[in-house]
Amino acid sequence: MKLLSVLPIAALFASMATAAELPNLIAHRGASHAAPENTIAAFKRAWEEGADGIEGDFHLSADGEVVCIHDADTKRVAGKKLVVANTPWATLAALDVGSWKSPEFKGERIPRLADVLDVLPSGKRFFLEIKDGPEIVAPIRRILMEKKADPARVVLISFNGEVVAACREALPGFQAHLVSDLKGIEKEAKRSGYLAQLKQCRAQGLQFKAASAVEGDWLRARKEEGVMLTSWTVDDVATARKVIGFGVDNITTNRPGPLRAELSE
Repeated sequence: MKLLSVLPIAALFASMATAAELPNLIAHRGASHAAPENTIAAFKRAWEEGADGIEGDFHLSADGEVVCIHDADTKRVAGKKLVVANTPWATLAALDVGSWKSPEFKGERIPRLADVLDVLPSGKRFFLEIKDGPEIVAPIRRILMEKKADPARVVLISFNGEVVAACREALPGFQAHLVSDLKGIEKEAKRSGYLAQLKQCRAQGLQFKAASAVEGDWLRARKEEGVMLTSWTVDDVATARKVIGFGVDNITTNRPGPLRAELSE
């Protein structure tokens, strides 16, 4: 895996709050407040802002490439609707997925998983969100092995419990976390269901929606059980302080640098 040094601007943001004062700040689809989501430009901007890690979304192309894009089709980011699962990599690679954000990003392309791993600096974390089913796990495993990815730095995450379970089986050295909006968590039946899902897929972490009605006591009980806690998507100080009070290990945000600065004021 190619290791890149973090650009000097990171020192400015990092100096505003130490790692001991805040949970890790994870750049949601990269620093997507400032650059087009899920692109190399957004991931590099995250490093410039001093993010502790990045989160990116991945689908399989028609010819088996693991590509970094959130939606199942390209309409929102490219202006042209191509279903990722039905489109070969060569066609996807030619799309402009930067112009929608700003003219300065014209020509920005969809990266592959290998490309994202190549810009992961030493000491930084990568939350790899799987948007497809279990069939994508084997291609991801191959790429992680080829790139000699560090299991301490790459975390596999998914809303799909079957995918989490498949990751635990195929990639036992890597952590696998369940992502959930925790909808209806205020109801006992739902709370029991979420607990059962966590145990059934053997998730080592829970990534929960910050806007959910989850209570701190319930989350702290999960942490006492050894479950790593991450909250998404947190872009304002009030929400960040709320989830920090829950004892989260990571905060996923579109604006890692500015949020760190605001939390330090």
